[in-house]
Amino acid sequence: MLSSHPAQSGLGWGLLGITAFSFTVPFTRLAAHDGLSALFIGSGRAVVAAALAAVALLTTRQARPTMVQWWRLAVVAAGVVVGFPLLTSYALTTAPASHGAVVIGLLPAATAAMAVLRGKERVPASFWVIAALGAAAVLAFAALQNGGLGSLHWADFLLFGAVLAAAIGYAEGGLLARELGAWQTVSWGLVLSAPLMIALTVVSVVVETPSGTPLQWLAFAYLCVVSMYVGFFAWYRGLAIGPMAQVSQVQLVQPVLSILWAALILREHLTWPTVLGGLVVIACARFAVRARLGRSAHAKRR
Repeated sequence: MLSSHPAQSGLGWGLLGITAFSFTVPFTRLAAHDGLSALFIGSGRAVVAAALAAVALLTTRQARPTMVQWWRLAVVAAGVVVGFPLLTSYALTTAPASHGAVVIGLLPAATAAMAVLRGKERVPASFWVIAALGAAAVLAFAALQNGGLGSLHWADFLLFGAVLAAAIGYAEGGLLARELGAWQTVSWGLVLSAPLMIALTVVSVVVETPSGTPLQWLAFAYLCVVSMYVGFFAWYRGLAIGPMAQVSQVQLVQPVLSILWAALILREHLTWPTVLGGLVVIACARFAVRARLGRSAHAKRR
């Protein structure tokens, strides 16, 4: 049961949302490994989520966004609905879930960087130094996992692209949520991208008839309903209750949970480089986020 205290309640909802998202990487790996095609997973989950979003918007009779807001929603949709799901789906057809979780662990710092650029914030030089160290740590980890420096796999580039896409989508979505509402922003983004994702789903079915085990279909169902839609309800509710600066840092536990689920669900063997790489990336993300938040708090006191 979530606490009635506002701060504790915000943290509780935020942790619930992040826990829901932490299953995304291992379940994508489960569904894509010798099962459903990457294109079907990446596009099909958005189609199902868009149908749920349309029902929610129609039922609650939400006001339609303005023309400018539609353009901004297109940025959100391109990053969170199209880019991240498709790129991770293709990457995780070959990359282990634990490996993907470490690379994606850079997302909090990347999101903070995009928020700084989009919001034209002034941050200390330490923020950019730490963010750069985090990116370097991810590159080094990915290269060493593939046999040595300079040995990046194509899946790593897809994961880097997924992080960039999600960071842009999260940053723009966070700003837009102040105008439209949190779940409404996600819902309108899903609806906007529905025609494209339906077309891609049809193509994926024509090219290769979806075929998977019952367990893989259950994983796909989770990606559709929870990872792509319902999980955002808890996450954005936590941010809305706040304090937002404190709740947002809960996202740093996501890669830890994803690595844990990869070991428990997929039976992936955890190596010391994976564990150490995850810890270094999380530490860099944490310090980068705190550097940005510390500057924001100082600016408010002035």
